[in-house]
Amino acid sequence: LRTLGPKEARVVLSLREQGRDVVGAAHIIELLGSEPSARKVIRNLLEKGWLTRLVGGRYMLLPPERGPENFGENNPIALAAAAFEPSYVGWWPAASFHGFTTQKPMTITVAALRQIPARTIEGTDVRFVKVAARRFFGFKTYDVYGRNASISDPEKTLVDCFDRPDLCGGPAELARIVHGAMDMIDHRKLVETALAMKSAALLQRLGFLFDLVGRPLPEDLKEKIRSTIPKSRRSVFGRKERREGDVGYVAAWGLFVHASRSDLLADVPRTKPRNPLPC
Repeated sequence: LRTLGPKEARVVLSLREQGRDVVGAAHIIELLGSEPSARKVIRNLLEKGWLTRLVGGRYMLLPPERGPENFGENNPIALAAAAFEPSYVGWWPAASFHGFTTQKPMTITVAALRQIPARTIEGTDVRFVKVAARRFFGFKTYDVYGRNASISDPEKTLVDCFDRPDLCGGPAELARIVHGAMDMIDHRKLVETALAMKSAALLQRLGFLFDLVGRPLPEDLKEKIRSTIPKSRRSVFGRKERREGDVGYVAAWGLFVHASRSDLLADVPRTKPRNPLPC
């Protein structure tokens, strides 16, 4: 049972009064005025199921509403988002959260401003990806089963996936994500977000994939993207090497697509394309 001694109760009640879900060891030491006493209380709260360990010296409170039994925390997105600040959950887990795909990735991918070693938190693998400061935007706080978590917004989620297809399940899964996101995003906000990333390869993948799934962007947005891509710029999407049956070079976007159309669309529901795929 999740019992509490006097000092343990003091810590839990203080955190509840302050509305804090996440706490550092330094705060508990300051509260109790003794490091040895605070370390002992932290160990007891971990053992009794009142705290769960995120990273070294950082913990999440499991509040009284969880009941008397020690069941731990089973909210992987909230745990990953709380492990380090500032950070946000992005890429494949964010795409799943927003309903762009039915896939549930086993690893939670978190954007951070510095390199942080991967962790396993409450049985969930968490991978931290260092992101340049100019790309660290487009996220907000969402309620995830009663926990607050910083997650990239729908448009930034999609843009991050264009930027790093390897972090969203690969080219075929990215095509599925694009199809799933089409009617759930603001296309103009998407393009503005993509332009802010300052990556020609990202823009080329964006334009190609919207054409591929049969829902090309409005012409004015296409032209806005194309005007930003240097005419001599060529990028590759898919495998490093080309194979027979691959889409090949798509001149409309300056993109070498090293994957077959059938592979890319394998998990995309069939829809009648509004315009043919540019060559």
